[in-house]
Amino acid sequence: MSDILIGLYLNYHHHHCSYIPLCDAWATPHSPPISSSVADVGGASELAFVLEPSDVIAVRDRPLMLDCQVEGEGPISVTWRKNGVPVATGQRAAVLANGTLLIRNFQKRKENNETDAGEYDCAAQNRFGMLVSRKARVQLASLPKFHTHPESMSVDEGGVARFQCQLNGIPEAIITWERDRTPLNSQDTRYTLLPAGILQITGVKRIDAGVYRCVATNIANVRFSHEAQLNVTGGAPRIFKEPVILSGPQNLTITVHQTAILECIATGNPRPIVSWSRLDGRSIGVEGIQVLGTGNLMISDVSLQHSGVYVCAANRPGTRMRRTALGRLVVQAPPEFLQWPQSVSKPAGGSAVFTCVAQGVPEPHLIWLKNGKVLTPGDNVKLTNNNSTLAVTRITSEDEAIYQCIAENSAGTNQASARLAVSLAKDLPDAPQDLRATPLSTTSLQLTWAQPPAEITDGIIGYVLHIRKIGEPDSKELQEAVSKTTFQHDFATLEPATTYSIYLKAYSPLGASQQSNTVIATTLGGVPAAPSFFTKVLNATAVQVYWELPSKPGKVEGFRLSYRKVPQAEFQRPYLLASHINTHTIAQLEPGAVYELQLVGYNGNGDSNCSKRLVSLAEDGTSAKTSSDGESQCNCRQEGDGSMAGIVVGIHIAMACIIFCVLFLMFGYRRSLFCRKGTQDSWAVPQGEEAGHLSQRNGIPKEGMTRPAEAIELVPQGTGGQCQSTPGQCQVLVEQHPTSLPGTGAG
Repeated sequence: MSDILIGLYLNYHHHHCSYIPLCDAWATPHSPPISSSVADVGGASELAFVLEPSDVIAVRDRPLMLDCQVEGEGPISVTWRKNGVPVATGQRAAVLANGTLLIRNFQKRKENNETDAGEYDCAAQNRFGMLVSRKARVQLASLPKFHTHPESMSVDEGGVARFQCQLNGIPEAIITWERDRTPLNSQDTRYTLLPAGILQITGVKRIDAGVYRCVATNIANVRFSHEAQLNVTGGAPRIFKEPVILSGPQNLTITVHQTAILECIATGNPRPIVSWSRLDGRSIGVEGIQVLGTGNLMISDVSLQHSGVYVCAANRPGTRMRRTALGRLVVQAPPEFLQWPQSVSKPAGGSAVFTCVAQGVPEPHLIWLKNGKVLTPGDNVKLTNNNSTLAVTRITSEDEAIYQCIAENSAGTNQASARLAVSLAKDLPDAPQDLRATPLSTTSLQLTWAQPPAEITDGIIGYVLHIRKIGEPDSKELQEAVSKTTFQHDFATLEPATTYSIYLKAYSPLGASQQSNTVIATTLGGVPAAPSFFTKVLNATAVQVYWELPSKPGKVEGFRLSYRKVPQAEFQRPYLLASHINTHTIAQLEPGAVYELQLVGYNGNGDSNCSKRLVSLAEDGTSAKTSSDGESQCNCRQEGDGSMAGIVVGIHIAMACIIFCVLFLMFGYRRSLFCRKGTQDSWAVPQGEEAGHLSQRNGIPKEGMTRPAEAIELVPQGTGGQCQSTPGQCQVLVEQHPTSLPGTGAG
């Protein structure tokens, strides 16, 4: 734990902020304006506040002025509200030409038993909408009676005395002390006066004895506390006393840039040494740190990094004996905007999105206003992301207004605004025509579009190209602005063999055109990898096909799935499937037939190698049989009739072997059926361990269990070598189709 040894040394070093965004936001004097200044919409000057009302303390029977200065297209009318109710203007209150509210005679109570104190805001309105200022808290200056008075005490000579008095003044009162009705000499270093109404006297002497009281003063009044007697005793040699903290730090909550004072006064014999540290072990630092008296810690211009638990320790000199006291310092920060809404012009039927991101401590709460009234979400108005995003869809003329984002927390409020203008479709430029894309290299694409007529070009201020990898969400879309005189643009630093979706919009001062035709283009670098797919028989006439998608978006433009019934030579017309689809169901097939399925991935550079799979629809429609080789890779562009004939012959041979093996097991014939000259070749069932395996393979599976792929091997035995030919081994592999496999999309 890093300690600061109070009274001995303070090592100088620079204070660094560990949370840069917050430090920048609250330490920079030129932070973003309270109401955002955004680009003009339609050439009109934005309605914005130049000066907003601020918190103020008013004096009874004195005049009060609250500022409200606005800029924008006139005429602009300014009205005021107190606690949400319009302020009546007349003999007592008036709105000046610059928008300032003047209350000529501030009252504590009026005829209807109400006070002029409260929360005030001003509203400015022109033909585009209404803007509401931040709320300013107006309080009446007051100085009530003391609720804590100093108490009499007796202190040994050389000891420590502490008096305290408290009251709640508006504004906070300045407290001074008197001894025997005479102002205390604050130049004496033995006296420490803390702003919270605390008087500390160290090294008490007999001349300190007397009657003490505190005096509180502010703009409203002056008050005196009760008197307290200080008696000084002693004279005899002082005995040893362990360190005792008379008063430790109290929990304190303040706002950034204010001053924090943490009290710590200790007594003991010998006189203890007071030190400070943070409970989390972080350094307190030295910038803005000052010691008051013998152990009080003062932190000037506090920042968020000063929040934490502080430990005051009273150490007996030359020993490890110590006493500690803890106090928590909480530093709050009013809301500051990291991103504020921007004014836009949109056509009727279009959509607009306003974003408002604020930071503060505690975290600000966001609300939206429409022309000064709380915005209620509806069918075409949605608030998402903890109210930081406002989306207006299917825009109509009723949506044209000034929208405000209000950020509030216990440390303050802030607001930003933007205007939504609804433009007529005839006022917007036409959508760009004939957008085309040409791959230039593995990392670049060239976009071209038709040059519009001169009368249309004059109203265009520029173009914006929108690009994203195919398969990516719209939120990943990138945009590049292009000059109005340019009708060609090259996208560089793209990824090789990647497919992109691109469209173009033209912009005028009133807003954007409809988007152009969307083009799909692929950078050079190769075709997609061959897709791996699987099948599942749903019933006697339907098969579900599913496959794995590439791990990265843009690596495939789409898929083509085709099939044919064996032994037909031609594939059916392929299904064209989007890049995000990974499953498709083929229905209306012929029960009991065998089909060959083929899947190809493609992009702008061509087709991948295809994947093929044979599927047999069982009689009961509950399973499928595939070729023993499973999925095969092939060159789909080189089809041959010979391969299909071989497949058909192979299927018939396999079926004949299965029938032969079943008959053999049922009747147990041992005499060879192939030897015509009396040779008694026989088929021997494998013995020993092999027989055991065969028994397991021929066993009946338990109900509910799925049997894996099985192989039954029949081994021929000759008895005399009289067979003209030695039959080869007959091996039959029956592959059971999985009962279910997951699919994540649908075609």
